[in-house]
Amino acid sequence: MRRKKKISGRKKEQGVILTLVAVFMLGVVGAMAALSIDLVTLYTARSEAQLAADGAALAGARVLANSGMTSNPADATLTSSAETLASAVAIQVAQSNQVGGRNLVASNGEVIISFPTAGSVAFGTNPHVTVQVKRTDLPTFFARIWGSKQLTVVASAVAEAYNPSGASALGVTVSPVAPSCVKPWVLPNMTPNDSTGGTPIIDRTTGAINDLTLLGEDLTKLPTPALLQSICTPGTCGGPWWGVKPKPWLYYPEDVSGLPAAGALPSCAAGYTASQDSMAGCIQSPITCGSTVSLEKAHTNLRSQTADAVNCLIHASTSATTADSVDPNFGPPLGSSFEFLAGADNPLVQAGAISVNSDVLVSDSIVTVPIYDDGNLPNAPATSVPIVGFVQVFLSPNGVAVPTSGANLGAMDAMVINIAGCGTGATGQPILGNGASPVAVRLITPP
Repeated sequence: MRRKKKISGRKKEQGVILTLVAVFMLGVVGAMAALSIDLVTLYTARSEAQLAADGAALAGARVLANSGMTSNPADATLTSSAETLASAVAIQVAQSNQVGGRNLVASNGEVIISFPTAGSVAFGTNPHVTVQVKRTDLPTFFARIWGSKQLTVVASAVAEAYNPSGASALGVTVSPVAPSCVKPWVLPNMTPNDSTGGTPIIDRTTGAINDLTLLGEDLTKLPTPALLQSICTPGTCGGPWWGVKPKPWLYYPEDVSGLPAAGALPSCAAGYTASQDSMAGCIQSPITCGSTVSLEKAHTNLRSQTADAVNCLIHASTSATTADSVDPNFGPPLGSSFEFLAGADNPLVQAGAISVNSDVLVSDSIVTVPIYDDGNLPNAPATSVPIVGFVQVFLSPNGVAVPTSGANLGAMDAMVINIAGCGTGATGQPILGNGASPVAVRLITPP
């Protein structure tokens, strides 16, 4: 039996391999940790870029929705103005976002706005806004050992502003819209431009807009001045008044007793009734084109309560000049997009975020009102009526508070911003959009 020979010096080498493996693993782990820092930086910047693109696209589409362009797409000047303003707003929103530690700069090509459906027949009904955001100089920290000193992040988003009024003319399926925060003022489908009430605002069947002259019109300057007010006169508000024949621009009150409580109430709404809450605040339950709403039976103090609630809503409770207003230099029929100015009691002004008369994209003075047509106009409606469209108006465009006394008690000066009609042929899943506007605004990419 042979005895194994001992190799001289081997005992001194025990543990060397383990040490080498440990050193190697330490290097690998260190490299992975270093690389992960760059990867986290990259993914964070990518998320920031996507958020910037999403916000900018939605802001641009909101401008198109509030411009009146989708209600009158045949007006090339209005469409061009809306695109210009939408681009400016989208760029401003994108540049207010940081990507990779600094704000985006549009002049460097980091924000690109386009309108991919521009020039097509569908653009007026369903315009798209595309925003691409990118940074090509995102610095690296540890990836430089592989020669990568800068990284690129790119994100894009597409938003749409959908008005169903023109969809039937395109021969496509009309999807109904379902705005929320709709005010409880149910208007008959009768234009105030026709004092006899024989002309509808929209086509009951197709939803097409019949009276485009309403858009941007100051209805108080008509031969027969029209103020948005209740169908009941001060002595007849005890109701029930659904037996009263409708008249243009006079509304029937909706019964809100079965709806959820209104939210987003301003402090001036303390002690209000449920009906007043729905005027001054927001009932989130959407009203869909084609749905049926019930009319309220009676409301003894409707006009005075409306005056108080609306003045509370538009921030004109303390003064007739503190509400937001429409910039008189913009908007149809001048051939350009609407622009809105902040009043002294605008919450953003009160918070010190903006100054008085600053341009604002949204305003509490912009409200949506449902339009009914039961096919029996101008006869009196039943206790419930079908909704065939919506009109979006700006209350008191001259910054004048709603009268709390006198012959025009509770009457509202309302400028028409948008009209959306679904008609009776709208089918499918309602488009909710992202707000109270009857022209739905939503992201369509990324999903």
